[in-house]
Amino acid sequence: MSITFKATRREQQGSSASRRLRRAGQLPGIIYGGGKEATPIVMSHNDIFYLLKKEAFHSTLLTAEVDEVKETVILRDTQWHPYKPQVLHLDFQRIDTAQILHMKVPLHFINGETSPAVKLGGCLIAQVMTELDVKCLPKDLPEFIAVDLANFEPGQSLHVSHLKLPKGVELAHHTDADPVVVSAQQSRLHADVEAVEQDGSEPVA
Repeated sequence: MSITFKATRREQQGSSASRRLRRAGQLPGIIYGGGKEATPIVMSHNDIFYLLKKEAFHSTLLTAEVDEVKETVILRDTQWHPYKPQVLHLDFQRIDTAQILHMKVPLHFINGETSPAVKLGGCLIAQVMTELDVKCLPKDLPEFIAVDLANFEPGQSLHVSHLKLPKGVELAHHTDADPVVVSAQQSRLHADVEAVEQDGSEPVA
């Protein structure tokens, strides 16, 4: 997915200027890195607000069109109002296409509802991780990583080492040697039903 957003260079800076921009429906931000000076920018709040609802806006390469000059960037930080649905500031980082990129990529779990763990074992799929730290060249950055649970069995756990990463993508460092990504946990109801079938006892309320 290719996402482009428009911005203009922000001349006025400081807290007072930012408040005036926000009252006018504008959103201050900054683009930094890439061996260039940081560029303060201003964007349409509503345009960015709806883009932030897209998963890809947080995890893929973006095209920033600043005064009709395009740059490749990634979103690095988002500041929100503590209780209003309002974005206060965005930080973007310029991307060097020749440099290894470290990013958090979302995990998409597929075929869980039709897996043996759910259909035959009455298990619940517990997603322990929802994103993965990866490193790759910008051209190889995936929008997401699919985790296929079609053959997931009752009681099984899937670890990071079991994931099939796209070509050119490597796992970044994890504090745990091989953390669990997803597991199949037997539901209480299913366990009670099995108990009834085995010894004729009543399910525990």
